[in-house]
Amino acid sequence: MSTPTIRPAGLRDATHLAALVDIAGEGFASHFWSQMTEPGQSPFEIGRARARRDEGAFTWRNAHIAEVDGDVAGALVGYRIPDAADPAHFKELPLIVRPLAELEAEAPGHWYVNVLAVFPEYRGKGIGGALLHHADLIGKAVAPAGMALIVASENEGAVRLYERSGYRVVSRRPVAPFPGYKRGGDWLLLTKPHS
Repeated sequence: MSTPTIRPAGLRDATHLAALVDIAGEGFASHFWSQMTEPGQSPFEIGRARARRDEGAFTWRNAHIAEVDGDVAGALVGYRIPDAADPAHFKELPLIVRPLAELEAEAPGHWYVNVLAVFPEYRGKGIGGALLHHADLIGKAVAPAGMALIVASENEGAVRLYERSGYRVVSRRPVAPFPGYKRGGDWLLLTKPHS
């Protein structure tokens, strides 16, 4: 297998981004998107449309794609967390999203790895680590406070990857269960300073 190439995402990557976001969240995104559908519309259509937006957290403009021999292997979506959040806003959010927003607000000024996902056939080949390293390079340039990410406590493989990369758990919130989600536990906020 060739070394992955990492490039900024383009509008044409929206379909892959929607699939990878749902993989990263183990169905979380599909459930969230299903709450936005109109009759005859699939949750995936919503996700793809959201990836095609020019603004918002989940947009192709905040994404980078890992390719291997010209094929999309994985993706990174991230952005700088604002320096301040309005706690009153959290009460307006759906219950499944609220703990994530609260944790994200605990890392103001950090560069946030919102999504890091690799298609199954490319796992175990260092692509996740390459994307995480790429995130570090971006974060150093735009977010001096450091790096941040959120992961499910029961996703032990991902937690190990992040801890090997220097991230440490700084806060947690219980996962709000939703239909089809097979994990429980907590959402973990991990941060790390720039090296």
